[in-house]
Amino acid sequence: MREAVADPLLGRLARIEAWALRAPIATPVVTSFGTMRDRPAVFVRVTDTDGAEGWGEAWCNFPGVGAEHRARLLIDTVAPLALGPDWADVPSLWRSLESRLRVLAIQTGEPGPLAQCAAAVDLAAWDLVARRAGSPLWRALGGNSGVARVYASGLHPAQAMDLARTMHDRGHRAFKLKVGFEPGNDRDMLAALRSMLGPDVALMVDANQAWSTQAARERIAMLAPSNPRWIEEPIAADHDPPEWAALSEAVPVPLAAGENLRGVQAFDALLASGALGFVQPDVGKWGGFSGCREVARHAAGLGACYCPHWLGGPLGLLASMHLRAAMGDDGWVEWDANPNPIHDRVSGQLPVVLEGRISLSDAPGLGVALHIEDFDPLVQWQGTAS
Repeated sequence: MREAVADPLLGRLARIEAWALRAPIATPVVTSFGTMRDRPAVFVRVTDTDGAEGWGEAWCNFPGVGAEHRARLLIDTVAPLALGPDWADVPSLWRSLESRLRVLAIQTGEPGPLAQCAAAVDLAAWDLVARRAGSPLWRALGGNSGVARVYASGLHPAQAMDLARTMHDRGHRAFKLKVGFEPGNDRDMLAALRSMLGPDVALMVDANQAWSTQAARERIAMLAPSNPRWIEEPIAADHDPPEWAALSEAVPVPLAAGENLRGVQAFDALLASGALGFVQPDVGKWGGFSGCREVARHAAGLGACYCPHWLGGPLGLLASMHLRAAMGDDGWVEWDANPNPIHDRVSGQLPVVLEGRISLSDAPGLGVALHIEDFDPLVQWQGTAS
């Protein structure tokens, strides 16, 4: 594990803005627990007292009104806690938000949305300090290289073969299939993908918490002959770590989870149980860079591989790439293979995938020049706190 370096100074934030975006799509994105009938995003911009700015993104896929809810919650409730003080660095800001939002999260029953808003502010503040320093985020976060592996995600059985071919033509060499539907169809589709892609391609499976523990044992046994690299969230994320560990001991495929965990303690407990081969915190769902980097470092010390989860807009995708690259050339970054018009607006600024890898540039911060007017008429709501 590389030595930690001092984090850049942050200072005082003067303004925080949020935009809720929503883009129609022709084909819904289907999972075992729900359906996305459009593609939403929440973009966040923070500006300091000298006019330097940075961009972030909050997870907002569910429920259907999630984007507007997160954007308003961020401006009305979370942003005022970030404005005013002089912050030593971004982790100090994030830890303060975590602490000050704790009781409100209990009171409102909304720990997830509040964590997502805090995560977006953290991402934007990190982007600000990196841009101000003229440094790419992968370097500001302590990395030595901007290279990371990626995998094509979100392959639903109904379109999996065609989508895998398309993404392979675009340079991808690792793929993840959605399961948790009809057991025989899950098994047959995974086998068909394995046959098409060959024995050496990394092929992952995501059950989206679809199964009971007993069903998970049976379903994983059915999928194991196709040699998946991991089985993601076979059971509910809030099952106790010993139950996860017992499942891990009982099945022949490594387990992966993390997108639905919140808090360093929750990650520490599951990692300490030895249940996970792969840990997948989501930078826009909890922790931003500050929290997820801590989880990634801890995971590396315990032999678990950090593979960031992301299924949202382009800013969160770039953020995930920068953090994975900062942690070294290992693991994979999730790249959603489903159509997303919000991505399309900045597709020319996303890194090119070559033989399953991307190389981030030395451009400051996230490395994207974002102009919110380029997303008209997708913006559904906008707010400012200052």
